[in-house]
Amino acid sequence: MLASAGGTGWDPQDLARVLLVASGVLVVCIAAVRATARSGLPTLLIYLAIGLVLGEGVIGIDFESDAIGQVLGYAALVLILTEGGLTTRWSAIRRSVAPAVALSTVGVVVSVLVTAVCAHWLLGLDWQISMLIAAVVSSTDAAAVFSVLRRVPLPRRLSGMLEAESGFNDAPVVILVVALSARAADPAHAEPWWLLGLTASLELVGGGIVGIVVGYLGGQLVRRTASVTSGLFSIGVIAVSVLAYSVAVSAHTSGFIACYLASLVMGNMTMPHRAAMLGFAESVGWLAQIGLFVMLGLLASPSTLLEQVPAALLLGFALLLVARPLSVVVSLTPFGVPWRDQAFLSWAGLRGAVPVVLATVPVTIGARGVDWVFDLVFVLVVLFTLIQAPTLPWVARRLGVTEVALATDVMVESEPLERLGADLVEVSVGEGSRMHGVRVFELRLPKGANVSLVVRDGESFVPGPQTLVRAGDQLLVVCGRGLRRDVERRLRDVSRDGRLAGWHRSSP
Repeated sequence: MLASAGGTGWDPQDLARVLLVASGVLVVCIAAVRATARSGLPTLLIYLAIGLVLGEGVIGIDFESDAIGQVLGYAALVLILTEGGLTTRWSAIRRSVAPAVALSTVGVVVSVLVTAVCAHWLLGLDWQISMLIAAVVSSTDAAAVFSVLRRVPLPRRLSGMLEAESGFNDAPVVILVVALSARAADPAHAEPWWLLGLTASLELVGGGIVGIVVGYLGGQLVRRTASVTSGLFSIGVIAVSVLAYSVAVSAHTSGFIACYLASLVMGNMTMPHRAAMLGFAESVGWLAQIGLFVMLGLLASPSTLLEQVPAALLLGFALLLVARPLSVVVSLTPFGVPWRDQAFLSWAGLRGAVPVVLATVPVTIGARGVDWVFDLVFVLVVLFTLIQAPTLPWVARRLGVTEVALATDVMVESEPLERLGADLVEVSVGEGSRMHGVRVFELRLPKGANVSLVVRDGESFVPGPQTLVRAGDQLLVVCGRGLRRDVERRLRDVSRDGRLAGWHRSSP
């Protein structure tokens, strides 16, 4: 065995150097999360910058394989979608699924067509390359959006739509980019457009069926066989999501939609060790994001990025100010979505890892003369993250789409709570909430729910029935299992209508 290992040219010293670089990068990336939270910028920019520093421009690590980058990118996206599905509550996105599906299908088509026209006229590209670039940059990244909006509470109608859109739109975009890349590589044998549309639809439907079936059956199996320890159970859940992706791809359907739906099904099943499972999924998701963005930074060449800045700005503004708003209007107007919500969703279309990963596809499939597309997309993502991200909280407040009181799940590692069948809900009372000045007993929470702790100005105390709730307070509500939805609904009603919320419904 030792001789075999020696034959590979690797020894323990090489391993130590690799681990030194990898662990150092992880520590720096983790520390960067705090810095970006204060600045309002997504962490992806720091991770990309670290990759650029490690690459040929500074330290000199040579990484130029688009094929390896694509494979690693797909693997990371599977894990990121798994985390997204597991942490998304169906109750939060249920009413947003239909609009989100429209955004992820009709909206993508509108965005691609409009962006392609802009690329053709503004950059002078031929129609085939214009369509390809437009498809690459059409996918949004909700992870980037929510990293900016952690401190800006959004109502469920918007947060649910953003979550659902991000989970659904990767799959059709990947299918479209692969098909357009194949057309660019071999135009003589390109499939007609109607067949491309039919194939994409069948792949999405097939992937959806695979995801739901594998998620349900796999979740039941893991729950019955691996629930002895939380660590083993969490690994099993992740394995089922990866299995859904693999089965779907093997069946020539969409692996990404299968992975997301399998995770969504399991995340909304009654599962043991829920807190541990979600904590593990979040850790895996963070690790995948860090590895993905650092790898993409390594893949980029700083010497060729600057020359793409003018084209990236022209195309990016066309995408932000024309293509994205039109896609939102066309997709959401039939659902009666208010114009303020549409305006915010238009501005919240942040691009992230997916477009940069997809920019490697044309080269790996064999399209010629498109090496520069990766640099263009890389620069566009960075520039428009810098433009959009810092302004998103301000845009949300100006449009009046923030929630004045936000109730969220609190996940704690507490076996007694699981055995007792209890849930914890954290409530942040925002400025302008009519919960301000209401006494605890006037909240009239459902029977079996109680405000157990109040945090005010950095100090915590146990409230009494006469305790006044103030703007800026954080409340910790303990409720019986199954009451969480009623508790959240009651808190939102009081936040909107004050202490008399609900009385007008029962009055003659």
